[in-house]
Amino acid sequence: QVQLVESGGGLVQAGGSLRLSCTASVSSFNSDAMGWYRQAQGEQRELVAGISRGGSTKYADYVKGRFTISKDNDKNTVYLQMNSLKPEDTAVYYCAAARFLVVLTTSPSYWGQGTRVTVSE
Repeated sequence: QVQLVESGGGLVQAGGSLRLSCTASVSSFNSDAMGWYRQAQGEQRELVAGISRGGSTKYADYVKGRFTISKDNDKNTVYLQMNSLKPEDTAVYYCAAARFLVVLTTSPSYWGQGTRVTVSE
């Protein structure tokens, strides 16, 4: 079982930046796709971004040009750099992992506990 631990959430003003990190407990980072989902209060959980072992990425339209997903294989860690944050980005952000990117974007196999991001006006 892969365990994922997120960090980096917090409170930031609109237009500001935040960087989320997610570390996998096992070396599956090199073979599994990883990424981020988010869930606002009262809303459905939705994909934010994902990255494959080979570096292919997928972004939700509402974050393109603002968020960047990256990874560090040596640290088994995936990052989400969030710039130009908007109040509507406020949500709990969950790290996720799966064997393939296509699976990550539909039904991830593993989930982290989540880290809260709050964007004020």
